[in-house]
Amino acid sequence: MSELTEQVQTADRLWEEHRHEPFPDSLRHATFAGTHVWLIDLDIAGCVLHWLDNGGTLDPKNSILLQSRVEDLGRVIPEIDDPTAADYCQRLHQLAVLVSTSTPSTTQDAH
Repeated sequence: MSELTEQVQTADRLWEEHRHEPFPDSLRHATFAGTHVWLIDLDIAGCVLHWLDNGGTLDPKNSILLQSRVEDLGRVIPEIDDPTAADYCQRLHQLAVLVSTSTPSTTQDAH
């Protein structure tokens, strides 16, 4: 089995776990550095689904968005006081990092 196939299977499993967990109430109106946490979640979910649907590849625009959201979430997690919300975000971060590191980086303009 190829490394990419294993990464896709791991990401698919993490995605299934993540999508069955409700978004934590404590994060519904939370913002960090001016960004709503639900928007970070939404952007990462869209990128992960796109990556899974395309056999482990992302276009440059989504790759840049995902990397930005990984960084945002990395700054958000230490600020979360609710253990359930922290677990939710940790799993999302793990999934996002897996997908972003499995996607070749690009220096092309994403526009």
